[in-house]
Amino acid sequence: MSKRNSAKYKIDRRMGENIWGRPKSPVNKRPYGPGQHGQGRKSKLSDFGTQLRAKQKLKGYYGNIMEKQFRKTYDQATRMKGDASENLIGLLERRLDAIVYRAKFVPTVFAARQFVNHGHVLVNGKKVNIPSYRCNVGDVIEVREKSRTMALVLEALESAERELPDYISVDPKGMQATFARVPSFDEVPYPVVMEPNLVVEFYSR
Repeated sequence: MSKRNSAKYKIDRRMGENIWGRPKSPVNKRPYGPGQHGQGRKSKLSDFGTQLRAKQKLKGYYGNIMEKQFRKTYDQATRMKGDASENLIGLLERRLDAIVYRAKFVPTVFAARQFVNHGHVLVNGKKVNIPSYRCNVGDVIEVREKSRTMALVLEALESAERELPDYISVDPKGMQATFARVPSFDEVPYPVVMEPNLVVEFYSR
């Protein structure tokens, strides 16, 4: 399980954006950075600073993935055929915790990581407790029978906060999701602007 050093709302404050689109985010009321200088005039970011910010935002969105793991995902994306930024998004969306989050089995990506880690999820009928497990097209992800009455799951499925993306087919009653296809960047429902091309530029310096 990846170690997360800062709370999700601190990531929002640091970025100055509600990166998960949650109504409870403090950025909705305080759209500036934390600390006594948070409301001060923002200096113009250098190219490096812009690229770093784009990387931190994308990394934070997926549960604040540790740098080593995120860099490894980038390296894999560059070895694949096609556009590296598209490949990067595709690999991130294939993560088991990301699919559990997209399927609305849990309210947040952080809850998805913990949910998977605690053994509440099956992939093709077998328990998988590795949040970074990479799913393939056609894989069936489901909530384990014993976990289907958890308040966390029931509330998340009923929530109107997020919509289900087209690349994941979900049966809410059966609490099953099928990973239909690897999405393109444009298909991923990010609440804020993500710039994976800048992430590629950051690592390829």
